[in-house]
Amino acid sequence: MNTNVKSNRLLSLDVMRGITIAGMIMVNNPGSWSSVYAPLRHASWNGITPTDLVFPFFMFMMGVAVYFSLSKSNFSFDKKFYVKLVKRSVLLFLIGLVLNWFGGFVYNLFRVEDGLSFADRMTAVYKQFESLRILGVLQRLALAYFFAVLIMAITRKKYVWPIIAVLLGGYTLALYLGNGFELADTNVIAIVDNSLFGSNHIYRLWHPENGAIAFDPEGLFSTIPSIAHVLIGFYAGRLILDSKTIDVKIEKLLMLGTCLLFAGYLLSYGCPINKSIWSPTFVLVTCGAGAQLLGFLMWVIDVKGRKKWAVPFESFGVNPLFLYVLAAVLSVLFSAVPIPAGGGNYTSIHTLLLDGITMLCVDPYLSSLVYAL
Repeated sequence: MNTNVKSNRLLSLDVMRGITIAGMIMVNNPGSWSSVYAPLRHASWNGITPTDLVFPFFMFMMGVAVYFSLSKSNFSFDKKFYVKLVKRSVLLFLIGLVLNWFGGFVYNLFRVEDGLSFADRMTAVYKQFESLRILGVLQRLALAYFFAVLIMAITRKKYVWPIIAVLLGGYTLALYLGNGFELADTNVIAIVDNSLFGSNHIYRLWHPENGAIAFDPEGLFSTIPSIAHVLIGFYAGRLILDSKTIDVKIEKLLMLGTCLLFAGYLLSYGCPINKSIWSPTFVLVTCGAGAQLLGFLMWVIDVKGRKKWAVPFESFGVNPLFLYVLAAVLSVLFSAVPIPAGGGNYTSIHTLLLDGITMLCVDPYLSSLVYAL
């Protein structure tokens, strides 16, 4: 087995990040939300699907990348470092906020099929701020990144696991005391988010009996365990860099993944695996699966040298934020910008593409998947 692979630049890291971001784009942009294969849907509440792995994998890899980045400066935490940390976090948060706003902006601006005047459409654009969602995927990444790196800067890489234990243990206690395992208005997560942002600025999850409930799966309170998520990735990055040979790197990652998976599933009997509340067991299971996948990719790519299949994912992994934002923007434009279809009717690029695919793929589920790809 080759033991001369440079530890500071492993192709498998970019590939896994690319696979993750490609997965995020695919599951967020089906042809039709009513025709999505079960594995490509999020679990309705408790439980986990392959789709539920995508976002946490990216957070895990962010932790790995943070450790790699900090190691280049020998973990030097000066004033310049803190300024850069704040700038990056604020910028990422603002990009997420703009994406939340962009969809409503484009939809209201181009509502020509409703016969609204330009003034009426601009009024609708303005009023959308009354219900603008504050949090989201990129906002959670920004907050988790900021606090995880800040913790590492303050503790100087020490006490990683004690801090992870405090974050997850304290959060578990809050869930038990605050009705945190139920999708309800009385859930501590919903209470915190509604108190801070107001119900109009929060995502709504569907409850089969009570209808839509103001409950944000990327809420502020449930960001606490996601900080631990990044810290576990940070520790995985440390294992990779501190190990001298590729054999040892893979072995340690697989051992870490096995331990986390075992702990997560064992504890799930008392603390359900749940993405919407980002339960501690969800953190352990997804980080464990992420560590094992990274170890497997290191073996396939960096040891066996099987790289050709990974070229597209490498490209995605090098520019993940740009591609995620681009996909989100195109999705809005394809769906919201009206195209004249004759007779005073309008269609969209999304509809035209999906109809064309459906003519070739009769099955609506397959058509929806092909569109996402």
